[in-house]
Amino acid sequence: MAEAQIQIPKDNESLKKLALKQAHKIVDLERMIQLQAAQIRLILIKKYGCKSEKLSDNQLLLLEGEPGITQQEVEQEAQEMSPVKTRKKRNPNPGRIQLPEHLERVEEIIPCPKDQCQCPQCGKETKVFDYEISEVLDLKPVEYFVKVIKREKRACPDCPEQGVQCAPPLKRIVDKGKFSDDFIIDTLLKKYRLHQPLFRQSVNLVEDFNLDISRSTLCVNLIKVGELCAPLSGAMRPELFEGGYIQADETPIWVQSPRKKGKNHQAYLFEYSRPDGPVIFDFSLGRSREGPEVMLKGFEGILQTDGYSAYLKFSTDKITRVGCMAHIRRKFDEAYKAEKKHPLALEVLGMIRELYAVEKQAREKELSHEQRLKLRQSQSAPVMEKLKARITEIRLKPTVLPKSQLGKACNYALGQWEAIKHYLNNGHVEIDNNSCERSIRPVAIGRKNWIHIGSENAGPKIAGIISIVETCLKLEIRPRDYLKEILPEVAERLKTGRQELSDLTPMAWKANQTTTA
Repeated sequence: MAEAQIQIPKDNESLKKLALKQAHKIVDLERMIQLQAAQIRLILIKKYGCKSEKLSDNQLLLLEGEPGITQQEVEQEAQEMSPVKTRKKRNPNPGRIQLPEHLERVEEIIPCPKDQCQCPQCGKETKVFDYEISEVLDLKPVEYFVKVIKREKRACPDCPEQGVQCAPPLKRIVDKGKFSDDFIIDTLLKKYRLHQPLFRQSVNLVEDFNLDISRSTLCVNLIKVGELCAPLSGAMRPELFEGGYIQADETPIWVQSPRKKGKNHQAYLFEYSRPDGPVIFDFSLGRSREGPEVMLKGFEGILQTDGYSAYLKFSTDKITRVGCMAHIRRKFDEAYKAEKKHPLALEVLGMIRELYAVEKQAREKELSHEQRLKLRQSQSAPVMEKLKARITEIRLKPTVLPKSQLGKACNYALGQWEAIKHYLNNGHVEIDNNSCERSIRPVAIGRKNWIHIGSENAGPKIAGIISIVETCLKLEIRPRDYLKEILPEVAERLKTGRQELSDLTPMAWKANQTTTA
């Protein structure tokens, strides 16, 4: 490749202009290199580094030989980013954990060998007077069996004209199916609670129990459960709305669709939840505003989300959007990591830490919403004012480029400021929507294992299943107990045309358990 020829002028004035022009080019190239280096560093940190928003160990040394990063830098970052943790008292007897009292005790007596059963002095047989006792946690392997259901048939021998009476069939999740409710629920929880794909379950049944049950057969039963969970999830919608406060987020999920040939279509699961209430997942083939608009129709109150544009505008003015401090913090955390411990990013992170310290204080003291509001007004509000002023100052610094990670973090924070400051005026609202993200995290774990959804029609059914499972976990309900009791009743009602399911939601079920206890 031929080198570009630069015509060097002979007069001094033209020479100065050329030198100045080349100097500007060099500055632009240096800035471009700086931005690209920061982006590469952030990509490598996300790929190889710790997944939490703090650098805590030597994982950054795996950054493929990236120049400029040392062991000392990693250790210093870990110290600065890690919160101070109180030391836990060391157990004087490590490993001696008391096993649960509710478990059945099965005794196994180990006799002494014959040479220890006689007295070495007189030769008489020794007597057992006590035992050296220890406990270990044991298990019985899972046992599959065929349950033979016999329904009585009765008839009067003296009155044959009265016919035969037969015991009514039991309510079941899949009517006339070959699998029991317990088997179906176990399959469901293995996939959507433990993230075990149906293919692996099918292989396990063959290898360990000699049961040849295909993946497609297991899938058919889960889809039928989804047909029950989808309307049950819809019955939770009024419970979601009644609090007047919803957190929302979304995550991509692959789905087989005729819209794309040869590859999967990227759909989305939108999650809507209350910190103390239900979790509802809504399947959508796109990420547009239409999904939240339809789902939140009729809702009046506060919606807490990140800065994604789909949540910024609704057809009604009765929804007030509140921002998320965790997303603001995440941007500065990325800037801190990408731009090699930028001191300005660290300064902002320190101020945000003060805001979270106030929230921690409110949790530890178990303050009411009114008390938390007063605490925020007195302690968090002044910090927020300082934080906004400092971010504005940093954004205007000539060394902070608009396209740099720090510049993007400042722009994002200032763009979200009017939304995030609403939390200062309402003690019921959280500082972030981390509660919502915790419920959506299992979907991200699950899709790495079961890859995609088989069809567009299956999407709402899968969303219904995940909604029920995550709501149970959030309300501290054992999903297995709830599903075993409720799903057969849902199946019976839908079969007979009864659509009213509000008394069967996890919240209603838990309230009923508390009342009858």
